[in-house]
Amino acid sequence: GRSMPLGDLQDNTTAHLVADMEKLRGHLGIGRWLLFGGSWGSTLALAYGARHPERTMGFILRGIFLGTQSEIDWFLHGMRAIFPEAWRDFAEHLPANERSDLLSNYYRRLIDRNPDIHRPAARAWSRYEAACSTLYPTARAPFESDHGGFALALSRIEAHYFRHTTFLPEGWPWGELDRVRNLPCTIVQGRYDIVCPPVTAEALSRAWPEARFVIVPDAGHSALEPGIRAALVNATESYRMSVADDQLFAPRFPWEAA
Repeated sequence: GRSMPLGDLQDNTTAHLVADMEKLRGHLGIGRWLLFGGSWGSTLALAYGARHPERTMGFILRGIFLGTQSEIDWFLHGMRAIFPEAWRDFAEHLPANERSDLLSNYYRRLIDRNPDIHRPAARAWSRYEAACSTLYPTARAPFESDHGGFALALSRIEAHYFRHTTFLPEGWPWGELDRVRNLPCTIVQGRYDIVCPPVTAEALSRAWPEARFVIVPDAGHSALEPGIRAALVNATESYRMSVADDQLFAPRFPWEAA
């Protein structure tokens, strides 16, 4: 986002981010807020909500990612089963003798001070993720120029968090859900999300049956997919309309039976 310096890793952990959110909430004078997050944002929203349930009105979560080692391994290796050509380009950015440890060797390049080393690595990482993020391929080649350094920030921070298993304990968040169970939650998940497969969202919904679980039938991972975008707008608008009466509720979607 607007954090400066962009992509910096110092004091950058999940606990630091939760603390930053709480400082921002206090600075803005917001008593309670609705947490909206997708992919890693769903992890962070749940981490904040579990730490500060009294400051949380509810959740709109998309493309669920819970920061587990199995999810990280899927991103680095498993997506090859669905997008072999994108994975091949990702892996072949590294020399053959470094491909047995993609994460460590990408990370080493991404934190290198030399732009001739970190920029190509950032583009390769970001192209791989983008190629796997939508149901239908896009004509635009993302991150080729990386104006503003977004690809570098994205890939460097992702690699940093992956190396530390997102700074969350094993078994998270299952022991934390009782702290937020009474809060309204809508989970929006693309049926064909390859980056964050639906199995994780389904596990979260089973552990949190009070939440509304919405599978968008014709969508992948990206929040810009038409079906995902419509579901998120629907959920946000429904929550907005209910806030006036302080009666938060889970919205209903067009493909659900009345």
